[in-house]
Amino acid sequence: MLREDIKDFLNTIPKDVTIVAATKYVGYNEMIDLYNAGVNNFGENRTDAFLDKYNHLFEYDIKWHFIGHLQKNKCKDIINKIDFLHSLDSLELANKIEKYRVNKLDTFIEVSVNLEENKNGVPYYELDNFFKEVLKYKKINVVGLMMMAVKNDNEEDLHNEFSKLKSLKEELEKKFNVNLPYLSMGMSDDYKEAIDCGATHIRLGRILWKI
Repeated sequence: MLREDIKDFLNTIPKDVTIVAATKYVGYNEMIDLYNAGVNNFGENRTDAFLDKYNHLFEYDIKWHFIGHLQKNKCKDIINKIDFLHSLDSLELANKIEKYRVNKLDTFIEVSVNLEENKNGVPYYELDNFFKEVLKYKKINVVGLMMMAVKNDNEEDLHNEFSKLKSLKEELEKKFNVNLPYLSMGMSDDYKEAIDCGATHIRLGRILWKI
């Protein structure tokens, strides 16, 4: 169920920031309610759940984002149904995208800024080499970088992490003479800090709903 003040909440988000509604814990009806409130970017992190929701909401003008870890053996099932992939983190996955995707896919490279062992992402110190290789793929259009911050209530620590991703993006742009317009960072607990540091896409779940 949507939060009662959803319209007011949405108005607090800058117009140049895209809300990607994370739908892991909600169903079709809640998604339709949010769509009617003005959000049409939805993000799912499980392939089976994505396919189910995609098929049920096919008639709606939705931009579909896959925001979770995409298993290579599931790639072909969803890769031509999504508009954005937020979690490219290996050349093995890039090979699958190149094989199965029909046209270019707008893609974020997921970066491990904080090197948490249980998290996915390209280690930040390997990003240059990884990016150089990804540029060779014809079906992958890198539009920016994505990260997940360490769960942390310290505003300064969060700013440091998010600022590091922004710096990495700017370094890639300069070194490879490319334009990477987007930064996907910030979730329900830390989206304000992410926006302060230049986020263009925030992945919000719990804060949108009465969960």
